[in-house]
Amino acid sequence: MKKKREYSVPIREQMVPWLFLLPSLLFVSIMVLIPMLDALRRSFFLAASDRFVGFQNYLAVLRNHAFKLAAANTAKFILVCIPLLLLFSLAVSLMLASFREKRGIFKTSFLVPMAVPVASIVLLWRVIFHKNGLLNAFTALWGLVPVDWIGSKAAFGVLVFAYLWKNFGYDMVLWLSGLSAINPALYEAAQIDGARPWQSFYYVTVPHIKMVVGLLVVLRTVWIFNNFDLIYLITGGGPAGTTQTIPLYAYNMGWSTKLIGRSSAVTVLLFIFLMIICGIYFAVINKWEKEDSK
Repeated sequence: MKKKREYSVPIREQMVPWLFLLPSLLFVSIMVLIPMLDALRRSFFLAASDRFVGFQNYLAVLRNHAFKLAAANTAKFILVCIPLLLLFSLAVSLMLASFREKRGIFKTSFLVPMAVPVASIVLLWRVIFHKNGLLNAFTALWGLVPVDWIGSKAAFGVLVFAYLWKNFGYDMVLWLSGLSAINPALYEAAQIDGARPWQSFYYVTVPHIKMVVGLLVVLRTVWIFNNFDLIYLITGGGPAGTTQTIPLYAYNMGWSTKLIGRSSAVTVLLFIFLMIICGIYFAVINKWEKEDSK
């Protein structure tokens, strides 16, 4: 028998995909990888000097009270925003799933906030939530005492509301994509078996959207840890650091106090933490995939 002749791709053809990828790889290297490596290098040096200090910047950051407060604020923001965002967007997605003909109109309208620049919408929030703003003017009609929404503890609630308003549409679209992939015959079979609506949701819907749940939780965790512009423009981390998160703390450490080494250490710690979160996510996803394949 004649052996099958193996076909080898010419080297010139093998280089074609890499040539197409080269501009993107160069851009990522220049804009992402090189600054990351530079931040890692600076985290082991004192301020902007060449004096090597080892892990002293990391120890100073971890012992700093302002960093602990920023970490607590970030965790609080995550624990409040993610459940509210997921539950609210899922509830609306379940309602929109029944409107198959006009679903596109609703999806587009809910995605509009994502297209609005943060700097533009912050002006609206300041007009509404200012001590002499529209919200207090409305509540004054009912004889209520004006509240300094941005300059008091209520600032955290303002940030949560602004974040939910801007990011609600993205989560809703992902929920709808997961719900549309479920075979309608499964719901029909459950209905024939006498399953109630909540039973159909728990035993049919939830197992099919758990991948979407995991994806949204990880994406939202990563994005909240990188959320800077919204908080910086609305509250600036105030009052008294009650809304200062880790990205804002790193910014203030680097640009206000000029402690570049400590600021770089914060970013490195944040990067390591997010990599751990992503690793846990991929481990859970692989476990779910193996369970589904059985």
